[in-house]
Amino acid sequence: MRRFNFFKLATFIAIFAIMSTACTKSSNETGQPQTNDQIKDTQGTGDKANDTKEINEPTNTPAEPLTVEITDVHGTVVVPVNPKNVVALDNRTFETLSDWGIKLAAVPKGVMPADSPYINDDSVLDIGNHREPNLEILAAANPDLVIIGQRFATFYDDIKKLVPNAAVIDLNFDVSEAAASPGENLVNGLKSSTIALGKIFDKNEEAEQLVAAFDKSIEDAKAAYNGSDTVMSVIVSGGNIGFSAPGSGRVWGPMYEIFGWVPALKVDGSSSDHQGDDVSVEAIAQSNPDWIFVLDRDAAVSSTTDAVPAQDVIDNSPALQNTTAVSEGNLVYAPNDTYTNESIQTYIELFENITNSLAK
Repeated sequence: MRRFNFFKLATFIAIFAIMSTACTKSSNETGQPQTNDQIKDTQGTGDKANDTKEINEPTNTPAEPLTVEITDVHGTVVVPVNPKNVVALDNRTFETLSDWGIKLAAVPKGVMPADSPYINDDSVLDIGNHREPNLEILAAANPDLVIIGQRFATFYDDIKKLVPNAAVIDLNFDVSEAAASPGENLVNGLKSSTIALGKIFDKNEEAEQLVAAFDKSIEDAKAAYNGSDTVMSVIVSGGNIGFSAPGSGRVWGPMYEIFGWVPALKVDGSSSDHQGDDVSVEAIAQSNPDWIFVLDRDAAVSSTTDAVPAQDVIDNSPALQNTTAVSEGNLVYAPNDTYTNESIQTYIELFENITNSLAK
């Protein structure tokens, strides 16, 4: 009798164990142990607001395109960061953009340094020079961004109309005879333009390095000048020597203000003419400058052939041979591409040349 009761009890226990196992499986349909995430999903956070946020939070939302505000001579312009289709018309920007590996859709190849990689790239359209530009090519390029400055500044309104959907920035700054502070304009203009390009093309560190090198080159050139030597600046073009006047003269003019140079000669009605003002070589010689700074215009123009190098023109000018500058070898030549490449890199190189020459 006792054995029978024990058998019945054992049977009931086994049935109860089977039923418990079945209940457990029904609560976990996969038959697998629950992970921490599954437990969290089942239990919730205990905070209804957070639980709702997690459920309703969107996924894979496309990021808004990045833009940056650039202040140019016309005001504030919203520009896309890392634009895909860029047209550059400002000679002061070409070397910087090239060094940063920026792809361009169109450029004015006729007024660019002959060694610019953009010239020999057939995928880069040629808009032509600033005297007769083919702006229809610019429109056909369908740019996201157009960079204007220097020679093309007068076409700002025309370009805005041609490409209404593009961001158009004008990085021009005034160093003409009308400028009250050409030296300050040159320094601040090159620095602000470089910083703006850094923001647009996500090259902020590179832009800051260029500006720092530019500032240092200015400081060094100032320190190297003794404050009393007289300076004559000239432009050699077509075998002729033109006068680059203090203040307004092409390339050299603003430097008189920047470095405090004492001019060997002043002329009323001077200009920023690209070939220099028409002043006789005899008048230049009579001023007897301690230093002569030379810009070789022909060396920078790719269309110029059989040009006489500026150094040969100076060396073969009888009137200049007895000046202090020539007799003592106090001559500084701007980099050959300066006339068509007035980038911040060009000025850094030029200022370093001036420093080394003055300090000898």
